[in-house]
Amino acid sequence: MIKAAPTLTALIAVCAFVVPAQARDSLGVYSNWAAFRDDSPSRCYAIAKPRSGSPGPYASVATWPDKGLRGQVYFRLSRDAGEDTGATLTIGDRKFELVTQGRNAWATNASVDAGVIAAMRSATRMTVTARRANGARFSDRYSLAGAATAMDASVVGCANNRSRG
Repeated sequence: MIKAAPTLTALIAVCAFVVPAQARDSLGVYSNWAAFRDDSPSRCYAIAKPRSGSPGPYASVATWPDKGLRGQVYFRLSRDAGEDTGATLTIGDRKFELVTQGRNAWATNASVDAGVIAAMRSATRMTVTARRANGARFSDRYSLAGAATAMDASVVGCANNRSRG
């Protein structure tokens, strides 16, 4: 019997926790990332948990074909960010400012989303850093191994879903 690598096992466990109950199809697990397709609402996404920490935080890149949206970057943070503090996403030598609200963080616009995705494709890790209301800094660190393949699988999954309908 072949045992799953600890990272793969942890990813499957966190995806079971964070993937909404209405998720219909697993599109695959790619190293530290996984891809899923939901039918209602119609969306596909690549998702990963941080390298360490609680199972709550995650990073995702989503496509919403019915809304005409592709490549939306979203982070569920490990802690609440302070009001009006924002967050910084570091990928390789690039930095992106994110908007925060509580434990949620996202890019300011589609152009930033595209820059984040391009950077994710050529780097090995990314870190989201934010401040709590008391000023204390915290970071969530992600491996990008498998991210590009998971993002591609999610886009293809939604394209295939539209061609079936």
